[in-house]
Amino acid sequence: MIIHSDSKFFTNEPERDLYTRFANILSNGTKFFDILVGYFRSSGFFRLYHALNDVQSIRILVGLNVDKITNELINYGQAKDEFAEKVIHEFENAPVEYQVEEGAKKFIEWLKSGKLQMRMYPNERLHAKVYIIRREDDSESSVITGSSNFSEAGLINNLEFNVELTDEADVKFALDKFESLWRESIDISQIYIETIEQRTWLRSDITPYEIYLKTLHEFFDEELKDDRESFTQNYFPDDFMRLQYQIDAVIQAHRMLETYGGVFISDVVGLGKTYICAMLAKIFLVKGKKLVICPPVLVDYWQEVMREFDVAARVESLGRLDKILTGKSDYEYVFIDEAHRFRNAFTEGYTKLHEICYGKKVILISATPINNYSSDIENQIYLFQPRHMSNIPGVRNLEAFFKRLNDGVKNLEGSERLTQLNENSKQIRSKILRHIMIRRTRSEIAKYYHDDMTRQGLTFPETGEPEKIIYSFNDEINAIFEETLHAIKNFTYSRYKPLVYLKDTSQFSSLLTSQNNMGGFMKSLLVKRLESSFHAFRQTLKRFIESYKRFIDMYDKGKIFIGKNIDFDSLFEAGLSDDEISTLIEENEGYVFDSQEFDEKFFDDLRNDLKILRKLQDDWEKVTSDPKLEKFIEELRSNAKLSPVKKIIFTESTETAEYLEANLRKIYDSRVVSFSGKSSKSLKAQIEASFNPKLYSEDSDLFDILITTDILSEGVNLHRSNIIINYDLPWNPTRIMQRVGRINRVGTRHENIYVFNFFPTAQSAKHMPLEARILEKLQLFNETLGNDIKYLSEKEDITPKKLFDELSAKIEADDRAVVPADPQH
Repeated sequence: MIIHSDSKFFTNEPERDLYTRFANILSNGTKFFDILVGYFRSSGFFRLYHALNDVQSIRILVGLNVDKITNELINYGQAKDEFAEKVIHEFENAPVEYQVEEGAKKFIEWLKSGKLQMRMYPNERLHAKVYIIRREDDSESSVITGSSNFSEAGLINNLEFNVELTDEADVKFALDKFESLWRESIDISQIYIETIEQRTWLRSDITPYEIYLKTLHEFFDEELKDDRESFTQNYFPDDFMRLQYQIDAVIQAHRMLETYGGVFISDVVGLGKTYICAMLAKIFLVKGKKLVICPPVLVDYWQEVMREFDVAARVESLGRLDKILTGKSDYEYVFIDEAHRFRNAFTEGYTKLHEICYGKKVILISATPINNYSSDIENQIYLFQPRHMSNIPGVRNLEAFFKRLNDGVKNLEGSERLTQLNENSKQIRSKILRHIMIRRTRSEIAKYYHDDMTRQGLTFPETGEPEKIIYSFNDEINAIFEETLHAIKNFTYSRYKPLVYLKDTSQFSSLLTSQNNMGGFMKSLLVKRLESSFHAFRQTLKRFIESYKRFIDMYDKGKIFIGKNIDFDSLFEAGLSDDEISTLIEENEGYVFDSQEFDEKFFDDLRNDLKILRKLQDDWEKVTSDPKLEKFIEELRSNAKLSPVKKIIFTESTETAEYLEANLRKIYDSRVVSFSGKSSKSLKAQIEASFNPKLYSEDSDLFDILITTDILSEGVNLHRSNIIINYDLPWNPTRIMQRVGRINRVGTRHENIYVFNFFPTAQSAKHMPLEARILEKLQLFNETLGNDIKYLSEKEDITPKKLFDELSAKIEADDRAVVPADPQH
């Protein structure tokens, strides 16, 4: 790849695209714009027509893809028809966008007025790419030439090589040559006008209702071709509901998979994505060998579903990618459940998965494919689409597309940043996701599949706004709490960032940022454990103290072991407890140093940190009450919405889960259970028997209150309950969606779903504004993919209709007077 720092060169690499150069120069005083190209594509004009408003004269000279054409053929024969067919084909394949329609209208208007002239050179094959830009007095004129045709691909998507020449002699030479060819050319403006107005969708005699019918036919063409009657009951397990919204998803997913090599199956949680995948594999992917990669906790579930549907597939844990790599060539289809776990392209796991997926058809399954940034979904797309040679219409260079969006957000803050993020979401959705993603919310399915749902007795529960549970401290606890937060803020975290204390850091400069991040992570960990429960915080303090003591002992003995870089995203995603995270940090493979290689300040900071930790430990031993637990028990006893028997409590801390179990058992006896990464498979089976309606029996119903970490936030059916209580908020905001998805599922018998959230205290929010961060990320998710449930607070702005309803909404707006609003008619 050639990258030039000289601004005269335009390669369509980031910050070097020809479109931006044209847009700038044409809208700043250009009066004459002459184009000499072998191939003209209207897509280039649709992109640039705004910048051409003030240009006085535009001349386009084109060639045809033939060796020799005579004047007679141009005027009366084959070439005229051939040119017209090319125009029709281009309009048929143009993206359905407002910008395209307006650009096409402007194109015809300027052709009729004479501002735009089009000619075709007939005498020999023309394969030039020359653009001459002139002001009225010929000052600051230039000529751009190179490899780019006048098309969207040539201006933006393709990797090209063009140069801009501003020397007067160069411009004169190009203009003289253009004038010579122009005089020998034949006017095709009228052919263009007649073809567009009489033989494309811009025909003036087409009624709105005909447009509506044509749109429906084009949009659902592939679905109409498929024989839905082939979905016979023989394909499904006994008592399996043949829901039309799931069947339609299977048909659409197959079309997308065959066209683009991959598809996202991203319906909101609880709508049966696993069943959709099983039907897809059963009906359309019969001949190819299939591989399912999923989190370890879901291996048994996927194996069971595939057995139910009689689908032959290998199911492997995502922790066994090395094993899968050895037999990667055996498979044609790769299903990746909870695909958002592979949103970071810089992890070893992503690299291995990318190698596994290369050359395969890929099905990505996730209700939450965006967790934090647009790069989340970008990286997942690269599992089946090349970065620079995409076949997604209008976006050949995916990397450049996403870079352009991300650059637009840089250095923006507040409302400006939010506005730009919303615009980015719109572009991602309309230009990319609508081609490769199945995404429906419950409100969309209830609207468009109302008759089918009614016929089968299927209803969705009502979900009100999430409710806050507020607790407060007495004066004594508040004083200790404030002092603790002050200590956490001023703590050096020297134990967790030792490389920054080296006398010579030159060999480890690339790791210093990670080391400082480690310190920030451990600070957040302390604050979050303090918010989770006083018990969890005391246990974390104990581990910190033991860790510091061991490290100081190493220092005193003259040798210090230091772990290498830690992948924090993986730690967050795994839902590990703080003791598990601390163990990983301490046991991670690393380096050995002599104590004298460190600055003396390191030893001082280690001892001072340990002193602070011991002081905090002494202070918290004096605290004998727990206002948060007391408030929780009060709510359980008095809040009518919490009165139903079955309840699920989520926490990020294993120790908090165990602590709550011990205390709630004093009230509810053995009907309370906690589950974490340390729990057994047999206990999980008992929990599912109590909370999964499909497995329920009176004899196996052992528990009413389940306290769990996020290990049970994915792929588990727990909808005998209709209450979720977030005892603390997760690092990753989409975890909240997944938690609620355990109870908001197809087939629930509950009429209402309730979500309760404990929020961080105001004191903690000063040090870690978790609520604001989660809300911003949830809003980014909502704007990109759409949602119809509020998970965090009443401040959420939910947007229920996005991918699925976008086209229908536009049709209704354009044609409300002609077409019935209800698609069921």
